[in-house]
Amino acid sequence: MTHHPADAEPPTLATISYLPGSPADGTQPTVLDSARHVLTETPTVVLAKTQEQPDGGTDLDIFDDAPLIPAWMKSPEGWAARSGVAYRASRRNLRRWVRRQRTTRGHVAQFGRGTRRLHDWVVGFEGVRVQAARHTATIAVKEARAAARAARYTPAVLRSKKELAVKASARATAVAEEAVALHKKAKKDRNRVRNLRASVVYGPPLAAIGSGYAYLGWTGAAAGALATFAGGAFAGRKPYAEETDWSMDWRSLGDGDPMTAPMLDQCFRAAKVIGSEETLRPVQMPMLDARGAWSAIVDLPPGVPAKKAMRAVDELAAAFGVEEAQVSVTKKGRSGRIELYVTRDLPFTDKAAAGPLLALKAAANFWGPISIGPDVRGLPISISVVERSGLVGGEPGAGKSASGNTILLAAALDPRVILVLADGKGGGDLEPFEHLCECFEGLADPEAFYELLKDQIEDMKRRYALLKKLGKRKVTEELASKHPELRQKLIWVDELMFYTTDEEFGKKITKLLRNLVSRGRAAGIITFCATQKPGSDVVDTSLRDLLSIRWALRCTTPEASDTILGKGAAAAGYSAKTIQSEMRGAGLLWAEGSNPVLVRADYYTDEQVGELLERATTWRREAGTLPRAPLSLADQLREKGDEDAVILAHVLDAFCLHEIWARQEARNSGASMEKADQITVDWLPGQVLLDYVKEQSGLPVTAERLGALIVRTDADKAKRAWKGSRLAGYPVTRVHAAITSRYGIAA
Repeated sequence: MTHHPADAEPPTLATISYLPGSPADGTQPTVLDSARHVLTETPTVVLAKTQEQPDGGTDLDIFDDAPLIPAWMKSPEGWAARSGVAYRASRRNLRRWVRRQRTTRGHVAQFGRGTRRLHDWVVGFEGVRVQAARHTATIAVKEARAAARAARYTPAVLRSKKELAVKASARATAVAEEAVALHKKAKKDRNRVRNLRASVVYGPPLAAIGSGYAYLGWTGAAAGALATFAGGAFAGRKPYAEETDWSMDWRSLGDGDPMTAPMLDQCFRAAKVIGSEETLRPVQMPMLDARGAWSAIVDLPPGVPAKKAMRAVDELAAAFGVEEAQVSVTKKGRSGRIELYVTRDLPFTDKAAAGPLLALKAAANFWGPISIGPDVRGLPISISVVERSGLVGGEPGAGKSASGNTILLAAALDPRVILVLADGKGGGDLEPFEHLCECFEGLADPEAFYELLKDQIEDMKRRYALLKKLGKRKVTEELASKHPELRQKLIWVDELMFYTTDEEFGKKITKLLRNLVSRGRAAGIITFCATQKPGSDVVDTSLRDLLSIRWALRCTTPEASDTILGKGAAAAGYSAKTIQSEMRGAGLLWAEGSNPVLVRADYYTDEQVGELLERATTWRREAGTLPRAPLSLADQLREKGDEDAVILAHVLDAFCLHEIWARQEARNSGASMEKADQITVDWLPGQVLLDYVKEQSGLPVTAERLGALIVRTDADKAKRAWKGSRLAGYPVTRVHAAITSRYGIAA
């Protein structure tokens, strides 16, 4: 703020004009005059015209009924000042606009930027897919030509090599034809999408210019061109962001960056798979699939085997910025070529889809492929168990029971398959299958399992005797259909460790299992064993090596994984230790092909298992292959068919009926359920037995005939109290002894 001395007169900044009616000092209102008059010190007093009102007042609004307006509009000098301001502002804006046209914010630059953006949208990303398809087709054609050349120049004298070369040439030709067809389809799809986008982008401008020229001549064409220019400038109004130097920043899939060929080279060098000066040769460019995962097929530098990359999965995952379980590296066709697959999220953590067995409307076919579950790409994996045997292993809680259901349910839904199950856990996992089994051991009893295996060995011998008689080497589906004795048999052993580690029967069980696995395949006997770490102390190596299908679920160490998949599998890049705890039911399956595959077993809830077993029961009953429940001693006697056996059967029924009555009477008298169920009837009067047998069988049974059938001692003939009387009768032990001595059967 500027201060002036009290005795000094402040300088005049502007001339003051007074209007009539001003409240200031009782004189007139003030109006600022033009700065021009102030500078020239020629003050001019401009009196604004006023309009007198009928009542003698003064109307300050000289524009009649218009609202009050700024003071500068009330004089020509005000208008002149305002016009000068507007003129200077317009010139300033024009100079600013001209200067801006030379920058990225200029309208011409905006139009060029918008044109490029719209053209890039028209081109799209389909060209990358076409390029990848073309590259794949080129490689496939080269390989097909090489295979055809090898087949052509292989001497016909080398018959086996000639046949293999011809087959390889046929396969390579089929792959090349498919790759060329995919390339053509990709080009067709690209052209169709591009034409559609081009019509959206270039159609309106051409229509505007053409219609303007048709209606207004060159003036209309110019207006259409101006409108097109405005639209392009609007599309490019925002400049491009600052370009990123990819050579200076580390890029990773975990941060959401796309997979590129330079990234692959960078990550493989960081993982020490290739040297610092070496590069990969893409066979299939990195591409996104429908699941959001990246895949690529590359050739490693000469001399670098595929197993080196497969062993470095952990290092590659760290370079890509993802979990180890998200990276899958598999050999593709030859030693130096690999297929890389990196999932967006941790695989097998989402909710499992409904298993394919639920969609069956008819019986399954255990002779054909069995659906196991999807792999990391979501593709279904199937295996064949014909003339095979298998081993399923993993740590507790890895999902062995749920994984085993995929095979057990497939076998149960085929009415032709004979089931023999043993539950070494002694739990209830296999109990729902019990009524479908020919033999079932669910008490985890090594002795009972040993006896069960001996019966299976005898059945195997009978099968081979029948095959020898028929002049056949092995059981086929057609042969099993003609001879029901040769139907497929599945022997499933859960928690094998409990049986094989038993001190008394462990070695005997191992010997019998080895015999079944090695010799039973051709006889139609399929054996599967499930256990935790199947080391040599649990499963003898001579038995373990015979189990051709290996399924390694989650393991805690690479050594535990190797005990299932085989020695050296973890070193080759196949270790079940990489499976995370969230990936329940996932495991490395080594059944078809030369390499294990990461698969998650199809999951079935307890309700779904019950539903499928109901179907299996119905289909087996209709086919006549549903095993009968164990017959009671009385039913076994009835099957004998003679009168004496029927009489003894009714005697047993009488004892059973009186035992039921006695228990019911005890409950009615207030006894507890537990005490009532412990009541047994071990003696009945002879007259009671005679009356019951006559009533039920209608046979002429006498006391002498009954006494001849059931031999008693003098002590047995002694009279006992019975409902207020003393009568002679028969102990139930003598009835059982008579049945055993005459028919050789026991309760």
